[in-house]
Amino acid sequence: MRAEISIEDLAATTDALRSGELDLLEYLGRLERRFQEIEPTVQAFLPEEGRFERLRREAAALRRRFARPAERPALFGVPMGVKDIFRVDGFPTRAGSHLPPEALAGPEAECVTRLKQSGALVMGKTVSTEFAYFVPGPTRNPRALDHTPGGSSSGSAAAVAAGLCPLALGTQSIGSISRPASFCGVVGYKPSYDRISTAGVIPLASSVDHVGLFTPEVAGIQKVARHLVAGWRQVSLESVPVVGVPVGPYLDRASEEARRHFDELCDRLTAAAFEVVRVPAFADFDTVVQRHDLLLAGEAATAHSKWFAEYSDLYDPRTASLILEGQRISPQKLEEARRGRERLRQELEALMDEYGVDLWASPAATGPAPLGLESTGDPAMNLPWTQAGLPTVALPSLSFTSGLPLGLQLAARWYRDEELLAWGARIEERTNT
Repeated sequence: MRAEISIEDLAATTDALRSGELDLLEYLGRLERRFQEIEPTVQAFLPEEGRFERLRREAAALRRRFARPAERPALFGVPMGVKDIFRVDGFPTRAGSHLPPEALAGPEAECVTRLKQSGALVMGKTVSTEFAYFVPGPTRNPRALDHTPGGSSSGSAAAVAAGLCPLALGTQSIGSISRPASFCGVVGYKPSYDRISTAGVIPLASSVDHVGLFTPEVAGIQKVARHLVAGWRQVSLESVPVVGVPVGPYLDRASEEARRHFDELCDRLTAAAFEVVRVPAFADFDTVVQRHDLLLAGEAATAHSKWFAEYSDLYDPRTASLILEGQRISPQKLEEARRGRERLRQELEALMDEYGVDLWASPAATGPAPLGLESTGDPAMNLPWTQAGLPTVALPSLSFTSGLPLGLQLAARWYRDEELLAWGARIEERTNT
């Protein structure tokens, strides 16, 4: 079962809203009609009584405040979905759990405040798996309603893919941005570790938690990232990047379909004058995965210690098992895992130096979205880049075998997010077909 998809680019929508070419209230009316048609099936958002009445009030206030287009902020009137592990003033935070929202309350997430100050409107809270782990919510994949949208940022990816909003916030601690972006056929950006503030976001594992974005296209990511990424730089790149493919046990985790599709995309890049270099990498991939599992469990136990002590009976058994496992991990082992994260980053950048690589390329998921909603899919393709804290962007592409989306995942050097997105915009032209 498929849903009809019509997505408007964020960059074009932003420019049209600021200039007045697109009337904000008219745009919200169009989104409301789409919402009424699609959201009951996709279920990307948490329910909210009077959602569009609220949005119209906020939009009218924004128009009164910025009546002259020349004075309007950069994201004037852009509706955004916010994953329900971000605290947002005026909205309860449930984090996909059964815990009382009062227990999870606190100051608004810094990144949400920044986007609101830049003119964005909160469309609403989007569905998250429980505490951004693996327990899925009700969201369906807009591209194929009987398939998972991925997780944990399931609602955010589905909301953008369904055309319900052109921008959504998500998080990634293993593969929770890149994988749902790939499954739903949108762009997903995970920054370098700590370049977007996680303040005001319910944590899972502090060493690997990243705040990121979903939009329909890379240009939209670039428009928003400059308001969130610490120390954002303007870059102008004329050179063609050398693209490294990490061959070995890591790439072997991709399905046959994903590998064929990835090889075809690499051939397209070569035909477009990109140099593609095969690089032996991740010989110890199983060790990398084990270290990530240890980090996740140990830091989840720390982050949830107070909540779990009081509300353990309200946690799903799968999340509870993670926390109980983490309670058995010694501080020494946890600290060694954190040091291993740093070593992995250094090893990857040393390989980039050795082979003259500017970008890593890999499948954004092990295959297309699995059938059913019981699982959010395998994050193996995303895990090492998350652990290393390198910036990534997932670019959508249509699988020629299943007809479902697949993604190309690009990774750059640490704190080279600007170059990643600039090159990603050029590569996007070769993949988004």
